[in-house]
Amino acid sequence: MKRILCVVAGSFAIVILIAIVLPHDSFGPRYEQEIAAIRTLRTIHTMQVQYFSQYGMYAASLTELGELASGTKDGYRFTMTGNASGYAIHAGPESFGKTGSRTFYSDQTMKIRQNYGQEPATVNSPELK
Repeated sequence: MKRILCVVAGSFAIVILIAIVLPHDSFGPRYEQEIAAIRTLRTIHTMQVQYFSQYGMYAASLTELGELASGTKDGYRFTMTGNASGYAIHAGPESFGKTGSRTFYSDQTMKIRQNYGQEPATVNSPELK
């Protein structure tokens, strides 16, 4: 009888642990997509540095840079504007709350700024640390 109670109690404890852990696990894919967006921003910076060293100016668009022609990657939509002296990149989730809960902004300073929420991040948003 004691063995049955131990098994039942142990099983109950496992069920409780699963109930606690599973809701938090649902944040995993969204977080991974946000991290992928940050990596993509860093890749764009690297490409802009290479472009600048070759042509003496920054690329004005992602297409000109030869990166992300579709504008989307890993659940985020990227847009870039620029001219010879600088550029600005915006990244936002394709489906807010599902593919991401943050928006990002960066420019030729290579500082990545973030905003928690649907409002697009700007040059005045907090810097990603």
